[in-house]
Amino acid sequence: MVDQVNSLEELGQVAEGVEAPAAAPVEINREPVRDALGRAYATGKRKDAVARVWIKPGSGKVIVNGKEMSVYFARPVLQMILRQPFQVAGVVDQFDVMATVAGGGLSGQAGAVKHGVSKALQLYDPTLRAALKAAGFLTRDSRVVERKKYGKAKARKSFQFSKR
Repeated sequence: MVDQVNSLEELGQVAEGVEAPAAAPVEINREPVRDALGRAYATGKRKDAVARVWIKPGSGKVIVNGKEMSVYFARPVLQMILRQPFQVAGVVDQFDVMATVAGGGLSGQAGAVKHGVSKALQLYDPTLRAALKAAGFLTRDSRVVERKKYGKAKARKSFQFSKR
């Protein structure tokens, strides 16, 4: 073998002489994960909110903490957030959702339910994983409220400065 390669031709000769092992793409065979009742379960999180979500085939009914989605999440923006995983996966009105959510505010709770629904859809039908992952719905949004520091009014806000 050549100790030092000084030209492109020598590099080509070295590359031809050495055969790199063919890296075969690793395929992970994912199985659907369902309970005895045919439901898929997942936990979704966002800010301080934690949602426990069960999905099963149905007519598209969404129940959050015992209430209809339109009653619990009255703002249209929050309802749109909950519908996003179904639209991306192309399974609108094919699954019923039962969710219990606690902690945080309404916006964080809507994000938590969205995360839980996405994970549950991926567990129910592993072929939907690619679309949900590409949309970023399977990644937990880890942004949380920054803690308050001593000597500050809030996390970063300072008290008014006075020279005298």
